[in-house]
Amino acid sequence: MLHHSIYKSENGSKQWITFIHGAGGNSSIWFNQVRFFKTYFNVLLIDLRGHGKSSDSPDELVYSFDLIISDLVEVLDHRKIERSHFVGISLGSILIQKMVHSHPDRIEKIGLGGAIINLNLQSRILMFLGKLTQTILPFIWIYTFFAYVIMPYKAHRKSRALFIREAKKLSENEFRKWYKLTANLLPLLEKIRKREVKIPTLYIMGSQDYMFLPFVKKIVNLHQYSSLLTLKQSGHVVNIDQPEKFNLGLLDFLQS
Repeated sequence: MLHHSIYKSENGSKQWITFIHGAGGNSSIWFNQVRFFKTYFNVLLIDLRGHGKSSDSPDELVYSFDLIISDLVEVLDHRKIERSHFVGISLGSILIQKMVHSHPDRIEKIGLGGAIINLNLQSRILMFLGKLTQTILPFIWIYTFFAYVIMPYKAHRKSRALFIREAKKLSENEFRKWYKLTANLLPLLEKIRKREVKIPTLYIMGSQDYMFLPFVKKIVNLHQYSSLLTLKQSGHVVNIDQPEKFNLGLLDFLQS
């Protein structure tokens, strides 16, 4: 089972909020959110396979999005959590959107930071370069290059440094297994865009998240149950770049 941490609500609430990190990260990226949201909800943090304190998987195991979703549901079942709000960043946003289609009954409201719902030409080129070089270059070189392309500005320095630092804890084998998932990413994102769900969803995006913000703006205009909060002076990892505004905007949405 995936490693996870629970913080019980300080006000006795029975509601849950579950946080899902991005690729190469772990639950530590949510430290500003834990301190804030445990006042209002029971908080569940989950480390994905091979990330944080979750164990690496057997070498022969091939990852799939269905497998990852089953991991998350296993934790919910183990902790007897019937329903929860879900909040994700980057890859975590994709996993939550995938989970919406297979387990909508487990989800109350959704908050997606640095949401990925499509890939522009630059990000597709990055994926291709990663595929070409992953067997010849140390993964941390690839990850660091990606981090600087996706989070290039001075305002992103803290989040960029945190993600590179935490990614160093990932093994080469785990990186390659996760990276192979990108082969199935575009078809999955297309399904996500085409199928609107009736679960209230708040996209929280940085104004400088130039790779992914334009696509989110389009989907919010199309999907009735979606809304967008754009934070200035923030990039892809918006919960670290602007934690106070992220927390307040998300709380207002969850309590509305």
